[in-house]
Amino acid sequence: MIPAMPATAASSPRHRAHSRKGSAKGRAAGGAGPAKGPGKTSAGGAAGAPGPGGARGPGGARASVPVAALRFGRVVAMSVIAVLILVAGVWGSWGSAQHVMLTKGREQGTVVVTRCGADTCAGPYTPLSAGSTARARVVIEKSVAVRKGGVYTVVIKPGGDEAVRSGPAGVLYAWVPLGGALLLASVVVAGGLGRVRAGWVLAGSGVALLTAAFVAV
Repeated sequence: MIPAMPATAASSPRHRAHSRKGSAKGRAAGGAGPAKGPGKTSAGGAAGAPGPGGARGPGGARASVPVAALRFGRVVAMSVIAVLILVAGVWGSWGSAQHVMLTKGREQGTVVVTRCGADTCAGPYTPLSAGSTARARVVIEKSVAVRKGGVYTVVIKPGGDEAVRSGPAGVLYAWVPLGGALLLASVVVAGGLGRVRAGWVLAGSGVALLTAAFVAV
């Protein structure tokens, strides 16, 4: 038994060296393992997260295009309608207002309304401006601004015997169609365009114009 002991002692260092090499390899493998884990997790996270060009991004953009187009179309349509209403009001008023406001070179005088029909009134005309001639009968539109038995200052339209009431009352009454157009356009601007403040401004202007016209006449 005594001679066998050196052999056991000689083999023990080799076994320990082999064990140390195995432990070093294990530690190296163990150290490399956790390093791979975060990489895989990061890749998985990157793959799972939707990128800028994912399906949700273009889909949301495509869905917002028709909504923006509809909103733009509504704004354009309501704006055109409001402008057309105002243009129609100006056009309807200017037919009489031009004679009342641009009186230079026109015949001016007074008319005594003696009779009225369904749409017009008539009476003798007395000139007030130079170059104007008296007429036994001129025709004036029947309205709240003209009543039977009244005496009114008028302007004669060129090329006929049709008269238009002049003076401040005549000017205000000539622009009554524009006052109505302002009220109608205010509804379109406030309701269709969502411009409530602008709608109130238009409505206030229309009410002021109509009130002043009917007070003056």
